[in-house]
Amino acid sequence: MENRIKIERAINNLTQEELAHLVSVTRQTINAIELKKFVPSTVLALKIARVFNKPVNEVFVLESED
Repeated sequence: MENRIKIERAINNLTQEELAHLVSVTRQTINAIELKKFVPSTVLALKIARVFNKPVNEVFVLESED
């Protein structure tokens, strides 16, 4: 699964730590999602998208092999 978290964080001037706090996870969780080492739950993906005021499919995109 591709994601635009790092890009959206830059646009919104948020650190990994700040985003993590807003969605109640650790900075390490945000880092793992950005590096595609961890796929977030549906609830977490929705929370992250809400922080960026975007539909979830604009932040997370399924790749053809997913």
